Amino acid sequence: MALNKKGSRRITVDGIEYRWRIRRKPSYIQGLCWTPLTYAVEAASGSQPGTTLIVTSGQAHPSNWVGAEAVPIRPAHVAASIREARDRGWEPTKAGSPFQLDRSAGFIAQQCRVP
Repeated sequence: MALNKKGSRRITVDGIEYRWRIRRKPSYIQGLCWTPLTYAVEAASGSQPGTTLIVTSGQAHPSNWVGAEAVPIRPAHVAASIREARDRGWEPTKAGSPFQLDRSAGFIAQQCRVP
């Protein structure tokens, strides 16, 4: 699975260039704040697409439908996720199924409800 270049951002982590992207519109369950925001990362170089990293963050999607406050995903968060995934065995240049990294510890759907 390759990321769409349109709407993606580049980041260099430890000398390797990656591309990352947040889905512009939330999925139904993200829109209702039942699940946290996810984003995808892949190696930017190479002729063949490698394994995509899917990161589940611990915050609500910024375009959620219930008006819940959302903290933006910053490049430092993406870089930390890439390093953690590499430590856990993600090999971005090898083909394979998407690698899942769950960083949503502490996300509680009730926190996303508007008071």
